[in-house]
Amino acid sequence: MYGKKIMGTVRTTVLVGPDGKVEKIFSKVKVDGHVQSVLSEL
Repeated sequence: MYGKKIMGTVRTTVLVGPDGKVEKIFSKVKVDGHVQSVLSEL
């Protein structure tokens, strides 16, 4: 981008429990296979 290095898109998924607490954080998510890994955590 005009000779500058940029970070790009960083995806993160957060699972929130029924009590409103964060149960799990998936950092630096890759799209392929991510849905299956989230569903297995549920």
